[in-house]
Formats: sequence, structure tokens, C-alpha cells
Amino acid sequence: MSIGSNIRRLREAQGLTQELLAEKLDVSFQAVSSWERDEYLPETSKLIKLAAALNVSVSAILEERSGLFKTKDEIYDWSHMKTYIKTTARNLKLQNTLTVVDFAVEKHEGQRRKRASVPYIAHPFTLACHALAMGFADDEIVAACILHDVVEDCKVRPEELPVSEEIRDIVKLLSHGKTTDEDRDQVMSAYYGAMLGNPKAVLIKCIDRCHNITTMAWGLSRDRIFRMIEETETYYPKLLSCLKSTLEYNNAAWLLKYQIESLLDVYKRLL
Repeated sequence: MSIGSNIRRLREAQGLTQELLAEKLDVSFQAVSSWERDEYLPETSKLIKLAAALNVSVSAILEERSGLFKTKDEIYDWSHMKTYIKTTARNLKLQNTLTVVDFAVEKHEGQRRKRASVPYIAHPFTLACHALAMGFADDEIVAACILHDVVEDCKVRPEELPVSEEIRDIVKLLSHGKTTDEDRDQVMSAYYGAMLGNPKAVLIKCIDRCHNITTMAWGLSRDRIFRMIEETETYYPKLLSCLKSTLEYNNAAWLLKYQIESLLDVYKRLL
């Protein structure tokens, strides 16, 4: 695949016209058109700005094999996960989990994962399935996985959650308000620090981070990916240490540490 074809494919993936991309780069749309027709190559300075505008690396533009592989926004259909969670909850008598499945679907209705058409409910259901797959047939853990973003994203107060007080407390710990560039470090430090007192909240947060890391290639801008990596390396060693020191979560700590750190390493090499 040519450089021009890469530019066109990446531009269209961002939903940009040639005119809009040209405006971002302070060039004429004829220049963008000539790049996409392989008549001219962008100058080095423009190439760097072009990569930033398209939220990709420079190599993604120059690589002849770019676009060779097909990608997926989701692997498992959320409705299938819903059926699995409900069936498992009935069999294991996880009453809180049974109660919140449809509640969460209703509250997240219409929401989508960032930069994707995937319904947002696929995310909390994925966390619940991960917890069950790791052997945590714990009503509080599975129900809190499903509810972990409801307070933060759906304007639901913790006291409105149709679950036990213990689950409400976990969801509170997993929720934080919006941040600004000025207060983000302070807010996130307090957020992660408070969580360390509840190993179940820590377990869910680590599962959550695993899933968010796997999807950040298409869900986040390059700047946000860098921020995600830095935040993970700052706060997650303490969370993983908390799990490791909790007997029932010791094996999970090994698995989660492996997944988080190996995925971060892949991103660092590709970035």
C-alpha cells in the first residue's frame, strides 16, 4: 500500500475531508490531494504534523504494509455476554448480579465506546466475564464490575443502585469526578489511594485497566495513550501489590500484572 493510500485511509478513518485535514496542517487541500495521489511526498515537518493530526505514528503513514490486517472493535457480542452472565448468576445464586444486568443495560443505553460503534455495555460485561473466567464467583465482585461506570457516566447516585451496601461502597471507590489538567494528579492520587483499602475494588480496577489498555489503540488519541501509559506505571504497581498480598487474589495478581505490563511494552515499542 502506497504512502498516498495510507494518508487517504487514515484521513477517512478520522472522518476528515481533504479540506479539513488541510486546515489542520495549514496547507491547501490541493497539497493533501497530491499526497494522496502519490504525486508528491509531505515534507518532514508536514509529515510530523500529519501524523499528529491523524493520531498515528509517522511509520503508520510511511509503512507500505499499513492496513494489511483487518481489525476488530469487539471480540464477543455484548448480548451473548449478557446471557452468559445471567445464566451463571442464576446457577450460582448471585442475586445482586442478576438484579443489575438489565439495570446497567438501561443506564448505559445509547452510549458507545470511544471512537467506536460498540455499545458501552460491552465494557462492564467484559469485566464481569473476566472475573467469572478467573474463578471469582463472588456476587459483590461481579455485580460491581457491571456497575463500575454507572455512577461516573450515567448520573446515578450510589444510593440509587439496587444492590447491597458493600457493592455500593465498591462502586463509590471506582468512581471519580471529572478532572482538569491542573488538578488531575491530585485527584487521581487520592482516587487510587482510597481504593487500596478495598481489595475487591482494586481487583475490579485492574481488570478494568486490562480491558481499557487492549482497546486504547482505537479508542484514544496518541496523547491520551501516552497519558494512559504514564498513569498505569504510576499507580498500578501499588494496586497489584495490594492484590498480591491478599491471599485469595494472589494468583489473579500474577495474571493481571502479566497482561498489563506486556501490553504496555507492546505499545511502547510500537509508539
